[in-house]
Amino acid sequence: MAARRLKRGWYVAGGIALAVLLWFGVPPIGRSLSFFRIRRIEFNGLTHLTADRLVPMLQLSDRASLFDPVDGMESRLKTVPGIVSAVVHRRVPGTIRIDIAEAVPVALAASGSAMVLVDNRGRTLPFDPTVSAPDLPVLARPDSVIAGVLATVREVDPALFARISSAWRSRKDVVLEVDSRRYWFRPDASAEAILAVTAVAADLARLGRNYKELDGRFAGQVVVRWKAA
Repeated sequence: MAARRLKRGWYVAGGIALAVLLWFGVPPIGRSLSFFRIRRIEFNGLTHLTADRLVPMLQLSDRASLFDPVDGMESRLKTVPGIVSAVVHRRVPGTIRIDIAEAVPVALAASGSAMVLVDNRGRTLPFDPTVSAPDLPVLARPDSVIAGVLATVREVDPALFARISSAWRSRKDVVLEVDSRRYWFRPDASAEAILAVTAVAADLARLGRNYKELDGRFAGQVVVRWKAA
């Protein structure tokens, strides 16, 4: 019995030693072999950005190996405006696949004589709006407060978000134009407030009642205005 336990112990020790050898030995050996040179780069998740713009950020030499560290590549890609995350995967013998998560535009905003896309914080994104032709709310200028409200609406009620044509500020509050009507929200609009407004809108539509504004700025209630304020 003791001999069997001793033999089992040698197997475990041998397995650990082999794992350590592979962990520390394979990468240096692999980097020296041309078989593991990186020959193919695949990007997954690109919608607005292009691979041509991102490849230089990888800083790959002609002798770049599949076993080279990837932390630097991921860090450099994350510095590109419009990229939220980047994860590099290796595939033998010489392919790296990079999963990219881009920032999601929530609005089009005027910037000088052009229109730009903005994210949920009101930051300008380096995406060409003429390429993807997004159907998004229009802002007079990039605005973090309006963008934040739009992002919340998009998350809570995508159908309502799709119907917003424009948005603007009225002092500290945010006004959304929806089907030629106005929906009012506080700058910190909650999911409950947004759902309450959409519920009232659905009730009024069912009753065939025409209105001009729905005001969701008050706790626990929605104010209906038959004429615009």
